[in-house]
Amino acid sequence: MFKSKIAGIGKYIPENTITNEDLKQYMDTSDEWIQERTGIQERHYAHRTEETTTTMGVAAAKIAMERAGTTAKEIDFIIFATLSPDYYFPGPGVLVQRDLGMRTVGALDIRNQCSGFVYAVSIADQYIKTGMYKHILVIGSEVHSGGLDMTDRGRNVSVIFGDGAGAAVISRAEEGTTAGILSTHLHAEGIHAEELCLKAPGMGGRWVSDIVADNDPNDESYLPYMNGQYVFKNAVVRFAEVIQEGLQANNLEVSDIDMLIPHQANLRISQFIQQKFKLTDDQVFNNIQKYGNTTAASIPIALTEAWEQGKIKSGDLVVMAAFGSGFTWGSVVIRW
Repeated sequence: MFKSKIAGIGKYIPENTITNEDLKQYMDTSDEWIQERTGIQERHYAHRTEETTTTMGVAAAKIAMERAGTTAKEIDFIIFATLSPDYYFPGPGVLVQRDLGMRTVGALDIRNQCSGFVYAVSIADQYIKTGMYKHILVIGSEVHSGGLDMTDRGRNVSVIFGDGAGAAVISRAEEGTTAGILSTHLHAEGIHAEELCLKAPGMGGRWVSDIVADNDPNDESYLPYMNGQYVFKNAVVRFAEVIQEGLQANNLEVSDIDMLIPHQANLRISQFIQQKFKLTDDQVFNNIQKYGNTTAASIPIALTEAWEQGKIKSGDLVVMAAFGSGFTWGSVVIRW
């Protein structure tokens, strides 16, 4: 069996910065209110006509491939994690294959929201381990801004989310190396599906024709719903469990962690986990303050930024952990 490694990482952030003060023109909110609840100071929104989930993913992928020393022609498979695809179908994976001029390699789309990148890395790891592929491009990219309710009604959700993309090239590690992905751990519990969801348009009961026919100005079925406190309470428990699961699987202790990259859902969740595990500020990387919650893009963006800042070095033990809609959650343990 082979071993996989993260060979290169990259990120793309739209230029358009939206501060908490900027949001006051759309809804009754304040910088203090948002920071107190989420830790977010600003986020970035994609250009409505020039930037898409795919274009941002492609931009991040080019950086990741360059850093990995891999060309588009060498990529054997694409895994794209997003909840905000350019089209209802096909998914953005095939659009990446097209836009990067790749061979007719397979493309897989992951619909696991905030856990999407962790799930995608886990799938890539299995393909590399079995020897089926040598180089896999994994992307997490989101454009939330076009689907948010920018009114007082939607502010509890809308102030949280931002746009962006991150990517990684997962490759076969050199024989005999200790570096690479040590293990991945995935979970789901669908009884909580309606606590964080966007139901319409969907084939489960409410399609576009129903929304148009009703013409109801108070219709919230096509807007994201989040039971914030319920999500928070579950998140802090599952984050802790899945981090511990990853450490135990590799006979490691919390003290062995050099860098924890948590999904950037809410700074308060990350701080709770940091305090629970008694980790120092140097052992946890957060950048939600600048980007908001970018769902499937948050972990690769944070991982890339931490590495670019020299906070992740060769030999470090890196743990990535995520929790989100579904509920789904997971972790990845890596020796860098």
